[in-house]
Amino acid sequence: MIKISNFFTAVFLLSNLLAAAQAPVKKPNIIVIFTDDLGYADIGAQGSVSDIKTPNIDLLAKTGIRFTNGYVTAPQCSPSRAGLITGRYQQRYDFDQISDGPLPKAEITIADRLLKAGYVTGQVGKWHLEPNEVCVKWAKSALPNAVINGNKVSGIQRKFINPYMPSARGFNQYFTGYINDYDANFDLKGNLQNSSQRVKTPGYRLETQTSAALEFVKRNHEKPFFLYLAYYGPHVPLEATKKYLDRFPGEMPERRRHALAMMSAIDDGVGQLREMLRQYKINDNTMIVFSSDNGAPVGLTKPDVPIEDKRGNWDGSLNDPLTGEKGMLAEGGIRVPFIINYSGFQKGIVYNQAVSTLDIASTAIAMAGLKSDKALDGVNLVPFLTKNNSAAPHPYLFWRFWDQTAIRAGKWKLIVAGKKGQFLFDLDKDPTEKNNLLTSQPAIVKQLTAQLNNWTQELSPKGIKTTNLNDQETKWYKYYFDL
Repeated sequence: MIKISNFFTAVFLLSNLLAAAQAPVKKPNIIVIFTDDLGYADIGAQGSVSDIKTPNIDLLAKTGIRFTNGYVTAPQCSPSRAGLITGRYQQRYDFDQISDGPLPKAEITIADRLLKAGYVTGQVGKWHLEPNEVCVKWAKSALPNAVINGNKVSGIQRKFINPYMPSARGFNQYFTGYINDYDANFDLKGNLQNSSQRVKTPGYRLETQTSAALEFVKRNHEKPFFLYLAYYGPHVPLEATKKYLDRFPGEMPERRRHALAMMSAIDDGVGQLREMLRQYKINDNTMIVFSSDNGAPVGLTKPDVPIEDKRGNWDGSLNDPLTGEKGMLAEGGIRVPFIINYSGFQKGIVYNQAVSTLDIASTAIAMAGLKSDKALDGVNLVPFLTKNNSAAPHPYLFWRFWDQTAIRAGKWKLIVAGKKGQFLFDLDKDPTEKNNLLTSQPAIVKQLTAQLNNWTQELSPKGIKTTNLNDQETKWYKYYFDL
């Protein structure tokens, strides 16, 4: 009897082991947290300033990978978001600036791709890839009887906007909006609707966006999911409640206090999100990416105009120690906080090679088990993050915005600012871009110019920007580079 019992026990255990071995491995969840106008300095883990308090984001960096050279594809929100969500340089589809929107229907988003891999896809917060009042070029070709006054379109009907919203771009669950008005197919009580509704939501916008993200995870934690959480902060209008403002007493510019409070609210949201992942025991199977859409707009001198003043360009965030700001291809405009946290990657690593938000799409589809796509400009970072790998993911990174064009290759960065401005920097020795090496390194300038020209020939429209800087660019480059 003992032998028979042992035999059946062994068979039972063996069958369980075989079943476990044959069970499909759950694909990793993917969360991309994108802040708005957050500068390079404004997470504590960067170590650039002492007044910021972001313990949850800092822990994300401490237990994950913090990239010191993480870049966006544009120093402005819409084109930067287009590059992120497609994994392609947005200039390939003529999206250099906000007015070039909306995101063309032919472009494939991360969500489109992950849907095919069986993911539930969710978007929360700012989208800004739909038609808006400055999309005059689109309106002239797409809108019958368009009402255009100068550089603005008025009265765009919802039926023309909806085909460009997240609901039509691969996201099957969404809570899209800025402050209190959202386009959503679920509410904050866990109810999922069959169609989109306009939802009026009272309360503090950053807490609302956190609540929507938590509801998405709560509803979908048993399936592989992709969540694009795009916080509308610390972008103006600056807004914070007493709870967060009280965390930052003492003398300081009020715009700075509000930015610190808004980042503290976002940090609380990151902490709540990670706690929910732990409660559902999916934290080890979830990759979290944290970044910003561009550098901080500091208004040259960081003028502390009243919070309610619409002339207040500075959102209170900082790019220290980098030079420049939002709208520039200087480091302060395009180098941003960048963190990836996943149990399958190295932990507690500071990664110094240059990476781009373009890489998020390529990395996500690789982790989802999808085939790579040559149309993507990003790099799958998995081989670089799972082990010590000294190779650079990108031989070159490129930018073109307004009347500026730039390239980075290893330590070298070349900026072409209109007709008269050319700057070459050694970012290893000079990350603050103070010493222009243009005349002392002619061979490097020639090489980078050739590569930059080759890249711009692939774009729409083609070519390096060599027109005169516009008025705003002229002010920036005179102030920061004495051009």
